[in-house]
Amino acid sequence: KQLQQLDGLNIAYAGIIFEKNSPRYGGDLLNKDALKNADFDLKKVGVFNNPDLIDVIDAIGDYGLDVVQLQGNESPELCDDLSSQAEVIKVFGIDESVKDIDTLVANYDGVCDYYLFESKNEDELFDWEILGKAKIEKPFFISGGISVDDIAKIKKFKHLDFLGVNINSRFEKEHGVKDMGKVLAFVQGTK
Repeated sequence: KQLQQLDGLNIAYAGIIFEKNSPRYGGDLLNKDALKNADFDLKKVGVFNNPDLIDVIDAIGDYGLDVVQLQGNESPELCDDLSSQAEVIKVFGIDESVKDIDTLVANYDGVCDYYLFESKNEDELFDWEILGKAKIEKPFFISGGISVDDIAKIKKFKHLDFLGVNINSRFEKEHGVKDMGKVLAFVQGTK
C-alpha cells in the first residue's frame, strides 16, 4: 500500500529493507509475486548491509528489484558482480573525519550507478559543503537527519550530479511506516 501511495506521489525510488536485524525489515511482510509484478513507475530499491552475493541476487529475482542499495562495507567487486543484475547505489557514511570525497569513491567509480552520501549519525545532517568541493561525476543522493524543515537548505544545495534526497526515519510514523502527510509536504516544498 505504501509503495502504491509513493508511486502516486511521483516518488522516483522506494526502499525495501532486507537487513533482517532491522526494525524496518520488510522482506517477510511483502508478497513476492505481487511486488515483482506490480506496475509502478518508481524503482524498487532493495536495501542491504554487508550481504552475501547470492542473497541479493535471490531478492532481485524474487521481488523484481530494480536497484540495490549497499549500506555496509561492500567491496567494489561485489558492486561489480551485482551491476549486471540491477542498478547499484553504494552508500558512504560522512562525518568530520572524511576530508576527500573523490578519494573515498574512487574504487567504486566504474562499478556503481549512483552514490548515496549519508550522515554517520542519522539524527544529524552532515556538512554538504564537502560534496560541493568534490568532482564525483556520478549521480548521487544525500541522506541522514533530513526532515521537512530542511527544504530551504536542500533547494540551495548545488552540484551538477546531485540527483535527490533519500528521506527516511524523520518521515515515519513508526519503524517502516511512512507518514504520507510529511512525504507530501516534502515533495511539494522541494518543487
